Amino acid sequence: MIEFKTVTLCDKPWVDEIVRTEGSRSADYNFGNIYIWDSRYRQLIARAGDRMLTKLRYEGRPTFVFPIGSGPLRPAIETLREFAAAKGYEPFCLRGITEEHRALLESEYPGRFSFTEDVDNADYLYEAERLATYAGKALHGKKNHCNRFEAENDWRFVPLTRELIPGCLDMLDVWTEENADRLFRSIVYEHTAIVRAFAAFEKLGLEGGVLYANDRIVGFTLGELCCEDTFDVHFEKAEGGLNGAYPMTCRELTRMLTAKYPKLRYINREDDMGIEALRRSKESYKPAYLLKKYTARWIGE
Repeated sequence: MIEFKTVTLCDKPWVDEIVRTEGSRSADYNFGNIYIWDSRYRQLIARAGDRMLTKLRYEGRPTFVFPIGSGPLRPAIETLREFAAAKGYEPFCLRGITEEHRALLESEYPGRFSFTEDVDNADYLYEAERLATYAGKALHGKKNHCNRFEAENDWRFVPLTRELIPGCLDMLDVWTEENADRLFRSIVYEHTAIVRAFAAFEKLGLEGGVLYANDRIVGFTLGELCCEDTFDVHFEKAEGGLNGAYPMTCRELTRMLTAKYPKLRYINREDDMGIEALRRSKESYKPAYLLKKYTARWIGE
């Protein structure tokens, strides 16, 4: 039977290899996300040939993730089913199923899975070119906020480095305290994930930027490439009371990335976790599309 193990930084090379092979725009499979959210989802991983097997806890129950990678799919699924049966995990479930994964499962196991859309877990995908300029009527408000920010502040946006992390953590502590009542328990997990990301910033290969206004940090953001044409933004924080701080942080990161990665087409700003305020915020940036996710449940013969 397969043996799952806790994710460590030593796993990054082989996980990255499989993620590159998968080439998905989904935020679910990046090594950085798996590693930094360990306290929330308790993700365990194992390698089965050229595929990655992942076990996690979601809403207090053990479940699995689609085995990304290359090579035959059925042996990986059967390995997971065998493990689930031995542990008494019923029904056998796979989360994070994209449309492409759904098609593969239906082809390999016709009629054996039922699929339920996880609306709260859909990723918001944006055209990088639009976020870099806020061009067009739909984003005119964002552009106006940036214009006002630029007019009212002596500002700069610089790449995130180790030396800037203490200042970002100070800002994060203030932000967390100010938003604790609004975001309840999720904010605790997020704060832990951000601290974990900063602690292993270089080893995780994360990239980001810091926004200054009048020599004071008022925003920061960080993430990683999830495939050749898509950058996954793990976190974006800014002073909510400072007009334009959020759209400036988003715009400047996108400009920095598009200059560095000529093939970059999309920015994945991840899901809204079912939080209405976060959903409205993500919708206000006018996504190009939502990358839908499903839960697949085994129904057998």
